[in-house]
Amino acid sequence: MGSIKLENVSKTFGEVSVIPSIDLEINNGEFAVFVGPSGCGKSTLLRLIAGLEDVSGGRILIDGVDATDKAPSQRGLAMVFQSYALYPHMSVRSNIGFPLKMAKVDQAEISRKVEEAAKILNLTDYLDRKPRNLSGGQRQRVAIGRAIVRSPECFLFDEPLSNLDASLRVNMRLEISELHQKLGATSIYVTHDQVEAMTMADKIVVLNKGRIEQVGSPLELYRNPANLFVAGFIGSPKMNLLSGGVAQQHGAHTIGIRPEHVTLSTTEGAWKGKVTVAEHLGSDTFLHVDIDGVGHVTARASGEMPVRHGDIVYITPDIARLHRFNDKGLAQ
Repeated sequence: MGSIKLENVSKTFGEVSVIPSIDLEINNGEFAVFVGPSGCGKSTLLRLIAGLEDVSGGRILIDGVDATDKAPSQRGLAMVFQSYALYPHMSVRSNIGFPLKMAKVDQAEISRKVEEAAKILNLTDYLDRKPRNLSGGQRQRVAIGRAIVRSPECFLFDEPLSNLDASLRVNMRLEISELHQKLGATSIYVTHDQVEAMTMADKIVVLNKGRIEQVGSPLELYRNPANLFVAGFIGSPKMNLLSGGVAQQHGAHTIGIRPEHVTLSTTEGAWKGKVTVAEHLGSDTFLHVDIDGVGHVTARASGEMPVRHGDIVYITPDIARLHRFNDKGLAQ
């Protein structure tokens, strides 16, 4: 239950091809994250799965059944949007139970399911409040509760945390991950934030201009990016990508090294450079260094490292962690 398969799925708007052609499988119970920059097609792909947009070509199978032409209400999916879309005049109880009321479910069953969802989401004490009396995080939990009561085959999340501040985003990220573990339902989550993707996903789908660049677990994408796009997108701070003579020395057109895979010294090392910016974050320090003949390199160091703008430092890359890419941008 809850598996989703896309076969040659494409989408065009007039003469504009938004999604050229995609093949993808999401297994039952997986937490899959669609990630990529704005305009890459991730939300469009989610809407195609939900049935909110018609496909231009290909098939969408849910649990092995062709759902391409089925209405959204017939697909057994529940969507949580970026906007909470709560009814302001209704209580939390009524908002959560509204989909069941529209489906003419018995009132006793509605009450049971609402109470159950509220318990899972820690909303029991807020059931009689109106949305205006809730925090942003609580409103988002109400929206998720409205999806839970439908007992869907799959949850679809369309950037649900974008309207929250940084602290609430972290809290809700944890809550959604815990909820997935409790319910065990398949989930597809759309975000432009690769940190959300890395911390939440079983499977990450990296999208670029409507095409899938790579599919894999967070650590697979981190350790073995398939191409320059994935290498530059996954990881925070992003991977250093260097070309020219330094890449040729290592038998590649471009080389990549992550900020955490270099050694820093104030006395000696492979590359000598000047610090242009030092970001002291407490547990970490990020140094942005200009190195003659190499380029701009970001290095991650201990938060206690006493380095400032203008200082000379030496950087030595861990050769075993070096990534090599050919002239087509593909991993060697």
